[in-house]
Amino acid sequence: MPVTFAPRWKEELVCRMDGHAFIIEMTMGIAHVYLPDEAKWEAHAPDWAKGQWQRVLDDLERWCAGQSLPLTVDGNMWVHFEAEC
Repeated sequence: MPVTFAPRWKEELVCRMDGHAFIIEMTMGIAHVYLPDEAKWEAHAPDWAKGQWQRVLDDLERWCAGQSLPLTVDGNMWVHFEAEC
């Protein structure tokens, strides 16, 4: 099942996968999505998200392309993992 994405207020992109959620930055003034690099993802990921970075990137690239939004992968970006969806 693909990762799903939904923008929300406060410049956040809510991402859901396998019954869990995480949030990454999505600027709204000039729309742009940011994903931390794999090293930062793995350093902060709970067990359910470990090893899932490439899957997220692949689905996020497709979603961003469909929305005509630029995507940047950068080790300085943040991700917030939620406990439950």
